[in-house]
Amino acid sequence: MSGVDPTATVHASAVVEDGARIGAGCRIGPFCIVGSEVTLGRDVVLKSHVVVTGWTDVGDETVIFPFASIGEIPQDLKFAGERSKLEIGARNRIREYVTMNTGTEGGGGVTRVGDDGLFMAGCHVAHDAQIGNRVILVNNAAVAGHCVLGDDVIVGGQSGIHQWVRIGKGAIIGAVTMVTNDVIPYGLVQAPRGELHGLNLVGLKRRGVTRADITALRAAFQMLAQGEGAFVDRAKRLGDETESEYVREIVSFIVAETDRSFLTPR
Repeated sequence: MSGVDPTATVHASAVVEDGARIGAGCRIGPFCIVGSEVTLGRDVVLKSHVVVTGWTDVGDETVIFPFASIGEIPQDLKFAGERSKLEIGARNRIREYVTMNTGTEGGGGVTRVGDDGLFMAGCHVAHDAQIGNRVILVNNAAVAGHCVLGDDVIVGGQSGIHQWVRIGKGAIIGAVTMVTNDVIPYGLVQAPRGELHGLNLVGLKRRGVTRADITALRAAFQMLAQGEGAFVDRAKRLGDETESEYVREIVSFIVAETDRSFLTPR
């Protein structure tokens, strides 16, 4: 265990394979397994019965709870054993039975998770997903392969995000919702087959967004819902008319390249 910092503590029942790099102040609890290509940053905590394997980096001060499986190979029949990676940022809380997989050659080879996330019990982050900062996945939420979740996204319990879907910054997905198309930034999605019902006003207010910007976002949403022309054309007109940076984020999201359609306002 030459890669273990002298200030780290490793329980006698844990297995740390040769080649693993364990940072200062890490605590590896009973019956954990840490693979040979794993790097744990400073003050990472593996509570107990945690498996961290594959080519996996875990950022500083992240805490992983019992029975999580981090860095295993993708659940993708096209995976042929190619070298791929999982990158997890700092200060994440990864709760019991969470699974996060490495990437695939067809998806860029890297699954990424940002900083300060909360991944509640039973969540799944699939191969090649790109997860932003301060994301919350509530119990048993599942993010499929190649998805992109922006910063501050919340996904409700027992919800599923279809492969290749993008969810814009600050959006919220209600519980028990299946999301099959892209969700605009700050959108509010609910219903068993996800429908865009409005804006995540609670989240915007919590982040201190000004009344003027919230008013602009509301007006933009109405134009997207009821304006003339196709959805993308309405968004382009918005971009020409607005002075709100938040509205411009939505416009940029809509006109960007995507493999999916959009959930549109009802």
